[in-house]
Amino acid sequence: MTESDAAPRLADQDLAALVAEWLDWSEAAEALGVTVGKVRTLVREHQLAQAVPTLGVKGGGQRIPALFLDGGEIVKGLPGILTVLHDGGYDDREAIAWLFLDADLPGRPIDALRENRGSEAKRRAQAMAL
Repeated sequence: MTESDAAPRLADQDLAALVAEWLDWSEAAEALGVTVGKVRTLVREHQLAQAVPTLGVKGGGQRIPALFLDGGEIVKGLPGILTVLHDGGYDDREAIAWLFLDADLPGRPIDALRENRGSEAKRRAQAMAL
């Protein structure tokens, strides 16, 4: 297999194509009922992840995938998976790509989390992070 045949690295994924809806920090803060400063803290503590959806686009800015939030709360299990991935050396961009790619699970890991089927997604994240 040549390098051109290899699958794109997670960091090179086009997040704008993977994630349909993004929130800026103020929108995420409003959805969660917290301040923008608290959103910044949640990102720093790996409770949420952020990325610039399309690299190289001026004015794009950091965004949070809308599917990370559900009913005014962070999706159950997301902080645990983000922590596992970060402990394994993944950055926010790679973690978001992994969550939104159709992995070996039936469906995307983010969908498994939102459907309360996060145990298998977490096991996969732990295996990848080793």
